[in-house]
Amino acid sequence: MVTPAQLERLGEHLHKLRLQKSAERLEALLQQAATEELPYADFLEQVLGEEVAAKTAKNISMRTAMARFPFVKPLETFDFTYQPSIDKRQVLTLASCHYIEHGDNVIVLGPPGVGKTHLAVSLGIKAIEAGYRVLFTSAAQLIATLTKALAEGRLDEKLKLFTTPRLLIIDEIGYLPIDRVGANLFFQLISRRYERGPMILTSNQSFGAWGEVFGDRVIATAILDRLLHHAVTLNIRGNSYRLKEKLKAGLVRSFDEQSQPGGEI
Repeated sequence: MVTPAQLERLGEHLHKLRLQKSAERLEALLQQAATEELPYADFLEQVLGEEVAAKTAKNISMRTAMARFPFVKPLETFDFTYQPSIDKRQVLTLASCHYIEHGDNVIVLGPPGVGKTHLAVSLGIKAIEAGYRVLFTSAAQLIATLTKALAEGRLDEKLKLFTTPRLLIIDEIGYLPIDRVGANLFFQLISRRYERGPMILTSNQSFGAWGEVFGDRVIATAILDRLLHHAVTLNIRGNSYRLKEKLKAGLVRSFDEQSQPGGEI
């Protein structure tokens, strides 16, 4: 039996050691141990196991918030049956995060609405769960941030912001045109992360169209040269999730029934 004085002292010890979960569950854990007549080692393993699980969940939640995802959707919610062009086994291999250790980039190409951002976010969540620091940004927001920093004389500071995270996700390359200044700033960031920190990038434009996206074929070639040196490319050729219900109703044509603008992805 545990006396009230012992219970109080145990609680104080747990608080001083910052074992908050154990402190909250102390009485219940002691009662369970007594009821089940747990051996000392089993009881200690249960206490420490719950504490580790609680701290891990808290850290994942904190890193997820710091990643600045536009939404949180785990990979398990991605509908691979709706996008058969995606190699599910390849995506699950990426979910193991070995590409991060190898320094490989992941580039996801496809028309709007096919799940590029969902995949990028989901892989980012897997990276966080594996203990990596992740940062998400859209290409437009990235360029705007760096352009403003350049004007304010704080470019190096902002470049460090996007260079420090182990995994950087840049979404929606090609949705908005990038001027020459923005293209040069984008190139500087890619050069800083080259063979140092992997990235996930999504785009609705084929690599051949990136010269138009960045307004300069020379800069686009230099960017792609660094990105593709160590990279895995996922091509999604399917229908938009946003049009799923309209497709079922026959209100719009499917991807296979219409030609895609802009050539091959």
